[in-house]
Amino acid sequence: MIRAGIIGGAGYTAGELIRLLVNHPRAEIGFVHSTSNAGNRVADVHGGLEGDTELRFCDAYDLGEVDVLFLCSAHGESRKWLASHDLPQELRIVDLAQDFRDESEGFVYGLPELQRDRIREARRVANPGCFATAIQLALLPLAAARLLRDEVHVTTITGSTGAGVKPSATTHFSWRTANVSVYKAFTHQHLLEIGRTLQRLAPGILASVHTSCPLGEEELRQLYADYYATAAFTRATERSVDLKQVVNTNKALVQPARYGDKVHVVSVIDNLLKGASGQAVQNMNLMFGLDEKEGLRLKASAF
Repeated sequence: MIRAGIIGGAGYTAGELIRLLVNHPRAEIGFVHSTSNAGNRVADVHGGLEGDTELRFCDAYDLGEVDVLFLCSAHGESRKWLASHDLPQELRIVDLAQDFRDESEGFVYGLPELQRDRIREARRVANPGCFATAIQLALLPLAAARLLRDEVHVTTITGSTGAGVKPSATTHFSWRTANVSVYKAFTHQHLLEIGRTLQRLAPGILASVHTSCPLGEEELRQLYADYYATAAFTRATERSVDLKQVVNTNKALVQPARYGDKVHVVSVIDNLLKGASGQAVQNMNLMFGLDEKEGLRLKASAF
């Protein structure tokens, strides 16, 4: 049984992670850390866990009692935490913040569709961001085939959970409801990790999903089908995709299509699962030699 610890357990991603680990057949939670909630029941903060766990948040913890540690604090906190702690040599770490997505400090970038074998051997994994996951899954087959030769235009829409628990002027309900806005155009932090991936597969390309492509419709579909043939959760499809097909699952659906000389790719994921906590558990499974799908066989709505 894999013993897991969680740092920063009060946020949305931590709540989903706890839900997954509580129901994981090969894992159990050793502790859930939250300084501000120490002593409180986890289910009192994450109400959806009522009846599933009687765990309480802690302030103190013993790293020697867990096999894997998930860092779920805000961006920038993971690097500070790592610098201030002595870690057991065998401890594996999955960081859900952006701090080590540049693969510094011995971290491996944790996108299984890109580098599954490296993740299997890793002791430290940097979990990709949600936007970065969806966009890269749309582009990886083209990049791997050296077919990204022109500008790439991307439009993405996400729900409010991506901004975290702490409210701000543009994240509270009365502003978000029935509203859509542009967020960090040309400056989003996930562009850095997307750029590193695409440069690795197709040097000299920086992503700013539609782009020019010389492939015909059937060749394009076959390219995507072949690339994701062995992927545990990502599936290329010819049918139109929508969010209801992936919500509450770790699935990613990618639909490539050709229009004139352009290729248009639609990629959909659940931002808290394949875009965060589900992918983190997928990475844990790989790090411990388990089936990637262990504890993640969740189904979307049939509607």
